[in-house]
Amino acid sequence: MTIKRSMVGRKIPALATLMLLAAPSAAFAAEEAMSQAHGNILWTLLAAILVFFMQAGFACVEAGFTRAKSAGNILMKNFLDFSAGSIIFFLFGFGLMFGLDAGGFTGTSAFGLSGTGLTDGDSQWTLTFWFFQSVFAATAATIVSGGIAERTKFSSYILVTAIVTGLIYPISGHWAWGSLWLGDSGAGWLEGLGFMDFAGSTVVHSVGGWIALAGAMVLGPRIGKYTADGKAKAIPGHNIPLASLGVFILWFGWFGFNPGSTTTADGSIGLIAVTTSLSACAGTLGAMFTSWFRFGKPDISMTCNGALAGLVGITAPCATVTPAAAIIIGLIAGVLVVLSIEFIDKILKIDDPVGAVSVHGVCGAWGTLACGLFTSPTLNDGAGGLFYGGGFALVTPQLIGIAACFVWAFGAGYLAFTIAKATMGIRVSAEEEMKGLDISEHGMESYNGFQIFSNE
Repeated sequence: MTIKRSMVGRKIPALATLMLLAAPSAAFAAEEAMSQAHGNILWTLLAAILVFFMQAGFACVEAGFTRAKSAGNILMKNFLDFSAGSIIFFLFGFGLMFGLDAGGFTGTSAFGLSGTGLTDGDSQWTLTFWFFQSVFAATAATIVSGGIAERTKFSSYILVTAIVTGLIYPISGHWAWGSLWLGDSGAGWLEGLGFMDFAGSTVVHSVGGWIALAGAMVLGPRIGKYTADGKAKAIPGHNIPLASLGVFILWFGWFGFNPGSTTTADGSIGLIAVTTSLSACAGTLGAMFTSWFRFGKPDISMTCNGALAGLVGITAPCATVTPAAAIIIGLIAGVLVVLSIEFIDKILKIDDPVGAVSVHGVCGAWGTLACGLFTSPTLNDGAGGLFYGGGFALVTPQLIGIAACFVWAFGAGYLAFTIAKATMGIRVSAEEEMKGLDISEHGMESYNGFQIFSNE
């Protein structure tokens, strides 16, 4: 009996100790998980607010790079893009982009966030996720504004914005990002191929750029942009300091755009912030030196676009490339944007007042391809890009995604502008264009007493 008591005496305290340890351990794990969930919501919300502020940056860039007589019209379009775009995205776009998948092509549920509550944990995350995605949708629409500036009817632009945020952007977005909310049940066909676009070089920027290209082609150039023999003439923006301020605002907001795309508060956001900033710096230098070499002087407008080109270029690979690779990606983007702007303006003779097609369309495609070239195996579960010995395993899906999104965005955008042109008319009259859209479309001036009725 003594021995038995002794054995019992040794086992019972051990069991009790384990029980005492297990209870707080489970409670601590639950508390830790709850803290992480709250951290994710807070970080994603903060990032979304930063991306929202990019609307101010786009407004400054577009207004500064165009003429004073249409500055108010630019601002109106930026207000419209977010205001109408968010509501359209809430009612239709979010469901098409992130709802239950139908054949890899489009989502089919969650229209108007149906089925989402307001207070439980899952609903709180869904509402935060929707807000983050809504500012991305507005960004895609805003890109279009700059490419068709100074000659578009405001009423027709409302229709185009609704189509972009409610249909064009969400459908191609579903192909690449459909699983971000519902997991595999929402995955699109490009995801199945292994297509990579972490924060939207193609999904957001190229799509917006290709729609802008379609719009500029349907509209035609501004009066006085080309001479009778087809030679391109520069139409300088009225406020380069304003445009430069807009670039800095966009650069600031991009630290929500790229790091925020983790939608998780973890250590990876530091790397993403570093690659984002280094690429922007390299893009700035690339465009500055390229313009210096080609034009004899370091052009400020090209330098500004170089910073944006570097930011757009790194948006897809920001989480899977090294800081050194980010510098190379940004540098190439900065050179590319100058050459692209010249090519589109002088060779294709397409009038893009702010360089939106080159910055967002062309450099977005470059950044998406860069994923397949520079992805580090260390940062991508062992799968490296072409320059890390991975062959074309990552390059091929990138090329397919770039091509598919171009065909969809440009084709659907061209159709949308053509329909608007046939039904509502999309371009203001020559007289209204000469007066400026502030007076002809909105009945007021952005700069009181400054209005000049000419094309200069």
